[in-house]
Amino acid sequence: MGGISRRQFLRTAAAGGVAATADIGFGMRSAFAASTPASWANLSPGFTILVTEYMLAKKLDDKNGVLFGTPTNYTAVSTFYQDFVAGRFDVCIGTWDTFAARYLAGVPIELVCTISTGDMINIVAPANGPGNVTQLAGKTVAALQSSGTYRLTKALIKEYNGIDLEAVATVQNVDNPAAAVTLVMADRADAGLSWEPNISSAIKRVPTLKVIYNAGAEYRAKTGLDLPFFAVAIRKELSAKHPGIARSISKAFGDCLGGIMGNVDAAVAIGGSGTGIPADVLKLAISSGRLQFKHGSMADPVARKSVLAAADLLQKNGLLPRKLDDAFFAAV
Repeated sequence: MGGISRRQFLRTAAAGGVAATADIGFGMRSAFAASTPASWANLSPGFTILVTEYMLAKKLDDKNGVLFGTPTNYTAVSTFYQDFVAGRFDVCIGTWDTFAARYLAGVPIELVCTISTGDMINIVAPANGPGNVTQLAGKTVAALQSSGTYRLTKALIKEYNGIDLEAVATVQNVDNPAAAVTLVMADRADAGLSWEPNISSAIKRVPTLKVIYNAGAEYRAKTGLDLPFFAVAIRKELSAKHPGIARSISKAFGDCLGGIMGNVDAAVAIGGSGTGIPADVLKLAISSGRLQFKHGSMADPVARKSVLAAADLLQKNGLLPRKLDDAFFAAV
C-alpha cells in the first residue's frame, strides 16, 4: 500500500466514512436508510384526500423517512375515529379537539402537527340577511349541532362577542354541514354555520351569499394566534417503537403543505379528483384564504401555544374535561 500500514489505511477509511455519513446527514437521507412503515387513513369525500394523494404522488413520506402506503378509506366519520382509537391504523388526519378529547379520555395518542386553520369555519347569510353575529338575534341559524365545530364556534361567539347563540337565535339542526348552507340558499334559514369546502361550493352556486363570521379570523384578531383545526395525530405505540418517527411525519406534512400552497393548480390536478370536490370549488376555497393549509409543528412554541390556548377556551366552556399536558404533544 505504498508504505502506508494496514492500520493507518483502515483508520483513514473509517474517518472518510464518518465524514461521508455526516455529509449525507446535512443533505439527503442515506440511500441505504430504510423508511419506517406507518399506516394511515382518509375520509371520502373530503379535502384531506388532496393532502394524502399529493404526499404519495411526490413521495414526500419516503423522502422524510416514513412510508405510508395506500391509506385505508373511510366514508363514515364515526368509524374513522373509532378505528384510530382502537389502534387499527397509526396516523390520523382529523380535528385537533377530537384528538384532545380522546387523549384526555385515556387513548394513547399524541399530536404531531396542525395542517389547517379555523378560517375554514364560517357563518354565511344571503345578501339581504344579517351582516354580523350581533344581527342574528331573532333569526334562524342552520347548523350541525352534534359537531365539535358547532360547539367550538358557539364558544368563540360567547367568549369574544358576548352572545349566547342559542339564547338569542333559533338554531335549526341539520344532518350534515352541507345542509346548513343549502337551507340558506333555499331561504329556509337566515344564516348557516358550516366549513370548507361547503362554503365555497355554496358561493359558487349563489355568488351573492356573504360570509358574516369567520372563526379563524375572529380568533386571530382577539388572540394574535391561529385557531387550529385539522391536525395529524399518531399512536403512542408507533413513536415508542420508532423514536424520531414523529419528527419524520411532521416534516413530510410540512413539505406536502408547502408544495400544495406553492402550486395550487398542480396540486389539485394531482389529487383533487379523489376528494369528491369540484376543482373550481377547491381552488376558490384555497384562494379565498378560508382553506389555509398551514403546517404547525408541535416543536414550534407558537403552534403549540395556539393549541393550548384553544384547549383552555374549550375547557372554560365545558367542552374539554381538563387542561392538556405535555404528554399530548409528540416529540418532534
